[in-house]
Amino acid sequence: MQEKSRKSGESRVTGVRKVSVDANRAGQRIDNFLRGELPGVPKGRVYRLLRRGEVRVNGGRVRAEYKLREGDVVRVPPARINTGAAPPPDKLAASMLDRVLYEDKRLLVIDKPTGVAVHGGSGISHGVIELVRHARPDLEDLSLVHRIDRETSGCLVMAKRRSALRELHARFREGKVEKNYLALVIGDWQYGEQLIDVPLLVQNRKGGERHVIVSDKGKTAKTRVSLSRTYGIYSLMQCSPVTGRTHQIRVHLAHTEHPIAGDERYGDEEANNEAKKFGLPRLFLHAQSIAFVDDSGNDLHFTSPLPDDLERFLTVGVVEVRRARKT
Repeated sequence: MQEKSRKSGESRVTGVRKVSVDANRAGQRIDNFLRGELPGVPKGRVYRLLRRGEVRVNGGRVRAEYKLREGDVVRVPPARINTGAAPPPDKLAASMLDRVLYEDKRLLVIDKPTGVAVHGGSGISHGVIELVRHARPDLEDLSLVHRIDRETSGCLVMAKRRSALRELHARFREGKVEKNYLALVIGDWQYGEQLIDVPLLVQNRKGGERHVIVSDKGKTAKTRVSLSRTYGIYSLMQCSPVTGRTHQIRVHLAHTEHPIAGDERYGDEEANNEAKKFGLPRLFLHAQSIAFVDDSGNDLHFTSPLPDDLERFLTVGVVEVRRARKT
């Protein structure tokens, strides 16, 4: 379903520019601001421009985590930028609108399908955010509030206004957003309710692929897990990440020796092949719900039903795996 980048995208070299920050962009990190101003420039190069002092704010150097203020003047250095990839197919973009779970003046919540990245990059022309913007040109300021893996399905929240984005990012930092995932793991879970508190370190492999390992050199990572239902050979788990590290749930469960079924990166190859043979087409990880309080004090709770492919494996595939093991 995901569309790969086309190599025919045009580019041009820009000159030095000075950009004034308005109220809508105030509060945005300078690295994210630059990625918007310099489309197609690799993330690593953006950080090099900052380290070398080629980017200036009000005439001075800033670090990548600097948050812009209204009235700041940013010196954007020369760079070769993409002038625009080919637009996504209209039908694919429109399909995202069929998956809207909720919309108001500030927020848009999508039931993201598996196999679609949340944004373009790393060989992907169009992710959810680009598809929705294409289908809804009125949402030019639409931004991702958080991210979920390309293989993972479920609730994805986007902000239609910069003010909403800042407020929700603050709630994430303060731990005031409740996220719940469903994961089917290999084996019979016997540990009851657990808080998996294991530091994680992101490693970059050749080609920019991210791989995460358990390491004392990593960042703090915590996931609450509990058993929802046991199938003997599999266990359906409720997972609530306390922190938001890359591939956190997948690596934490693999660390307990109960990897997620269908996880080709951190899972059990033999078990994955067996599950695939009996109908599990992908990673069994689903962002079931997300909840937080909005700016008016209202409790918002969004839920995504378990997709048909995962539901089918629970009701049919698991039985067939059991039967095959007995013969």
